Amino acid sequence: MSKYLEISNLTYQYPDGYKALNGISFNLDKGDSLGILGPNGAGKTTLILHLNGILGAMDSSIKLDNMEFIEDNLAQIRKTVGVVFQDPDDQLFMPTVLEDVMFGPKNFGFSDEASMKNAVEALNMVGMNKYQNKAPHHLSFGQKRKVAIASVLASKPQLLVLDEPSSNLDPSSRRELIDILLSLDISIILVTHDLPMALEICPRSIVVNGGSITQDGVTKELLTNDKIMKENRLELPFGFALHHLDEE
Repeated sequence: MSKYLEISNLTYQYPDGYKALNGISFNLDKGDSLGILGPNGAGKTTLILHLNGILGAMDSSIKLDNMEFIEDNLAQIRKTVGVVFQDPDDQLFMPTVLEDVMFGPKNFGFSDEASMKNAVEALNMVGMNKYQNKAPHHLSFGQKRKVAIASVLASKPQLLVLDEPSSNLDPSSRRELIDILLSLDISIILVTHDLPMALEICPRSIVVNGGSITQDGVTKELLTNDKIMKENRLELPFGFALHHLDEE
């Protein structure tokens, strides 16, 4: 199978001179799920903002399904790569849930009928269809997160990128989110400090630290390597390693 996403020597420096990414290279096969792990300030969010052209000059250091990340392809890239931001309030701004979820497909040129169909289907996928007519600001944080995911899924992306999707969720909402992500037939890139979530969703992970990839391998093997964990300021919840990882 050809590599679906190819990133080759991606480097990015902010206008103030801070070099956030330094020679990032990795590939992703279609349909696979990849975790991006690392400490705060490592460059993880900067990396995913490049994946649909939000940050940086568009150049050929990124290819998606052999499509180069250049200005001429920007609209198609943003339709193909759906990004779910850490704060759902950054994505929800319409009067009702249904209008919010329809906004993406309408913006990408879907007809009103197709946008409605896609929105209802996406809301069903995340278990939020009965909230169609509710104002997003009246939802709980967990419900907002689901609607934000639906608002991206409604445009039928082929790659779903999520930035810290389990942050601020209670255990039940977190479990529901994991089940939703596991049910999707789509490529996923998951940026998270929630290492058990990465373990459950992503067979493979990369570790980003200091703007570079320090590790790329099987998620379970990375999380059970004390040296890797310590060097990259990663830590599993207390008791988790003994109960979940060392039992095999």
